[in-house]
Amino acid sequence: MNIMKKFLISTLLVLGLSMNVSAQKRPPAPPHPSKTELVNIKMQELTKKYNTEKKLILNHPLATKQMKRDQMKALNRRYEAEKRLLREAK
Repeated sequence: MNIMKKFLISTLLVLGLSMNVSAQKRPPAPPHPSKTELVNIKMQELTKKYNTEKKLILNHPLATKQMKRDQMKALNRRYEAEKRLLREAK
């Protein structure tokens, strides 16, 4: 009888501890985006940044037409270079 009590108590203790440990497991990590998904996200961010900068340049109250033209040329060159790098990474 005494052996049965010890066995029962130790079994319950082990079960309780294992349940506690299994309850503390983390949920599975979300899947990592693929390389093409990352490139597409970066491309969208680049386009959004380009459009914001373009709007700022074109709506600047003090810049002359020539200054705006020069800034837009520089912006377009930089945008095309970054876009080319992203395409090569794909």
